[in-house]
Amino acid sequence: MEDRFKYSCLDFFMTLFGVVSFFFDLGADIWTAVEFYLEGHYHWLGVQLSLFFLSSVLVHIFSWIWFSNDTLEPGFKSETRTEGWMVKYGFVFHILQLGLPLRYMVAIELGRMALKGGQSGHAIYRTCDLSMLRLFETFSESTPQLTLMVYIVIQNNKAEIFLCVKIALCLFAITGSVVDYHRSLRSFLPGKSKLGCSSSVVYFLWNLLLISPRVGAVALFTSVLPSYIALHFLLLWAALLLWAWAQHTDFMDSGPGEWLYRAMVALIWYFSWFNVATGRTMGRSLIYHTFMAVDSSILLGTWYWYRDPLVTDQYMLPLLPALLASYLLGLLLRTIYYKLFHPKIWQPLPDTEESNLQMRCLPISESSDSLDIHADFRSGPNVYPSSVVVNKRMRTLANNFYSSASTPRNLTLNEIEMDSLVQHYARYYMTWF
Repeated sequence: MEDRFKYSCLDFFMTLFGVVSFFFDLGADIWTAVEFYLEGHYHWLGVQLSLFFLSSVLVHIFSWIWFSNDTLEPGFKSETRTEGWMVKYGFVFHILQLGLPLRYMVAIELGRMALKGGQSGHAIYRTCDLSMLRLFETFSESTPQLTLMVYIVIQNNKAEIFLCVKIALCLFAITGSVVDYHRSLRSFLPGKSKLGCSSSVVYFLWNLLLISPRVGAVALFTSVLPSYIALHFLLLWAALLLWAWAQHTDFMDSGPGEWLYRAMVALIWYFSWFNVATGRTMGRSLIYHTFMAVDSSILLGTWYWYRDPLVTDQYMLPLLPALLASYLLGLLLRTIYYKLFHPKIWQPLPDTEESNLQMRCLPISESSDSLDIHADFRSGPNVYPSSVVVNKRMRTLANNFYSSASTPRNLTLNEIEMDSLVQHYARYYMTWF
C-alpha cells in the first residue's frame, strides 16, 4: 500500500521541472511585456498582463482554499519550516501572489526528506496539489497567451524572436503540466496498472494535437475579427459553465468554491476536454468534441471569408490541412490511449484495515461506457493507513478520469447497487466524525 504512494526521484524531477518552467515563463512574460511597451503595442501589453494577473489570482484563490482547508484537518502539522510560515502567514503570502512559489519550496523540501528515507505521504500530497494548480495555470494563462502570440504572428506576418521564445515556453508549460497531471492521476492505480512513460507520452500527444487546432482556429478568427473574440469567448464560456453545473460536479468543500471550480472547468473546456464527473463519460466526450469541432469550423470559415487573400494565400493551403490532420491524429491517439493504456475496471478492494473504501483498477481487454462503481472520497477523514497521506482532490479527479471503465463482469446489477449503497452510507457516516 505504501509502495504505491512512494515518492520517487522522478517525482522530485517533475517538481524541479515545474519550478524551472514557472520561473522561465515568468521571465518570458517580463521580456514580452517590455518588448510590447518599447514597440508601443500597449493593447497587446494590456491583454498579456491581464491574462497573467487574472490567472495568478485564480490559481492563488484555489491554492489558499485548499491549503486553509488542509490545516483544519485533524492531525495536521507542518512538516517543514517553509510550511510553518505558510500556516502562520499563508493568507498574506497568497494575497501577495507568493503562494505558488512557496508551495514549490515546500514540495522540494518534502521531496528531499522523502528521498532521504522520510515519509513519502506528505511529499506526494503537496505534489498532487501542485499538479492541479499547474494545470489550472496552464489553461488560464499559458494557453490563452499562446493564442495571443500566434495571433500576433499572423497579424504581423512575421515571427520576432521574443514571440518565438514565448510560444516555445507556452508549449513547454503545457507539456509539463499535462504530463505531470497524468502522472498524478496514475499514482492512484495499483503498481501493475502503472504502464510507465508510454501512457503519459500518448496522453500528452493527443491533448497537444487537439489543443493546437483549437488555438489555431481562435487565433485565425481573432486576426480578422478581433473585436468579436471576447464576445465569442464569453458566450461559449457561459454555455460550458452551465454544462458543468448540469453535471453536478462535487469537487470543492463549499458552494461558492464549487462554482469557482466550474468556472475554471468551463475555461479549460474552451480549449480542451476535462472529465469532471463519473459515469457515462463517452457520451459527454462525444458531445463535447462534436460541439467544439463545429465551433472551430465556424471560426475557420469566418476567417476564410474575411481574410486578405494577398496576405494569407502563402500559408493558407498548408495551414488548413495541417490543422485538420492534427485534429484527426489527436482523435486517433485518444482512441489508442483508451484502447491500450486506459484502465478498464474499477472495483472496491476488500474491506480490510488497510484498504477501507479504497478503489483499485483491474485491466480487461475492452473498455466500455457502462455503469461504474464510484465512491466520492471528498467527504470524511482519510481512510488510508495513518502512514499514507492521500490527496482527496486528486483522488476525486482520478475517480472521474477512470470512471469510464466498466464494472467487473462477475458482479450482478444488484450487487453493484448494494455496494454503491454501502459506500454511500459509509461516506455519510464518516462526515460526522
